[in-house]
Amino acid sequence: MKEIDIKVPNIGDFTDVEVIEVLVNEGQNILKNDPLITIESDKSSVEIPSNFEGKVKSLKLNIGDKVSEGDLILVLESFSSENKIKEETRIEKKSEPTVAVKQIKEQISTNQKKITDISYASPKARKFARELGVNINEVEGSEKDGRVIEDDIKKFVSSKSVKNNQIKEVKSSKIKNEYEHADFGKVEIKDIPRVKKLASTYLTNSWTTIPHVTNHDEADITEMENFRSSLTDNYTGEKIKITPLAFIIKALVNSLKKFPSFNSSIDEIETGKMTLKKYYHIGIAVDTPNGLMVPKIRNANNKKISLISKELRELSELCRNLKIDKKELFGGSMTITSLGGIGGSFFTPIINYPEVAILGIGRSEKKQIHINGKFQTRVMLPISLSYDHRIIDGAEAARFNNDLKENLGKNFAYKLAV
Repeated sequence: MKEIDIKVPNIGDFTDVEVIEVLVNEGQNILKNDPLITIESDKSSVEIPSNFEGKVKSLKLNIGDKVSEGDLILVLESFSSENKIKEETRIEKKSEPTVAVKQIKEQISTNQKKITDISYASPKARKFARELGVNINEVEGSEKDGRVIEDDIKKFVSSKSVKNNQIKEVKSSKIKNEYEHADFGKVEIKDIPRVKKLASTYLTNSWTTIPHVTNHDEADITEMENFRSSLTDNYTGEKIKITPLAFIIKALVNSLKKFPSFNSSIDEIETGKMTLKKYYHIGIAVDTPNGLMVPKIRNANNKKISLISKELRELSELCRNLKIDKKELFGGSMTITSLGGIGGSFFTPIINYPEVAILGIGRSEKKQIHINGKFQTRVMLPISLSYDHRIIDGAEAARFNNDLKENLGKNFAYKLAV
């Protein structure tokens, strides 16, 4: 096989544009004109296609990198013969502009034009609207010729939330600092990591549209921890290391089966309909240098604890290296966010929209608990359950917590296959 360097083609006047998506993986087979990456400037976001077919040997770009014409995207092992490659390369060089360049320029031109008679907005604003689940054609633009900008979308989301809750809209002016931060000493201006910027739109939407309530409780996990620490390999006799989070995931799945409303979503409350999910995909909040990411443990109900523990390590590594497939961050049943490895007890986690509940886990601690007339040392786990009060009421949340505590308690660990 012949190795080919696939580079960023002529993209007009665009330079140092940001890579917002990497659409292929190492080892993946691709065809000619398959999209490789998505780049985004202030005016447009476009996909860069491949001029050749073959197998991706190595990727040279990550999400967040800045690229210009001629920068290396990846190295491809071509399926074509060497003579055919030379002929294709000669034709590509001779033909100006190339098919790929034509596609990109046409896409840029299209994206910069008024797409519908109803709404005029840049691709960046349209993408922002999609991330918030907003139909941009319903948003009134404040710029020239009715052009929609991000502030218009934010105002639309805010006003819709107020209307849904039948609260009278009150206009307030934006508070402006009387002094600059630099007036008081040295400062440093840094870019907010892209992952955090993307997450902020979801968090804002969740907090402004979902009425959050949080129940705090403690689960006795003494027997579970004793069982976990006693696990050994039948062949080597060595201890098996399984994270407590794997046990918590299995316990949560059992509670979701008993309380199906916690495994649901509501897309539009006005329709009076809710979606009850028949799958159990548990989201796990992963702390990375770039920000918080929430991949999913798919079909956790059908997996052994040892497999779940293994997948947790693999998903965490993919997130930290920004190699996680974008689709793996969506389609969850319920999310678990754990601060146990860092510290702290109770907190108020924000629901991961469009889910209706999230479970916060603190650091377990040994406590003296009064049982059957005497104090005993028990390992207690702080749990914080935030839920959407439109779907779940306080009594149901308390019963859910009680069931979860039973699942994590005295007999549960022994019932699960490792």
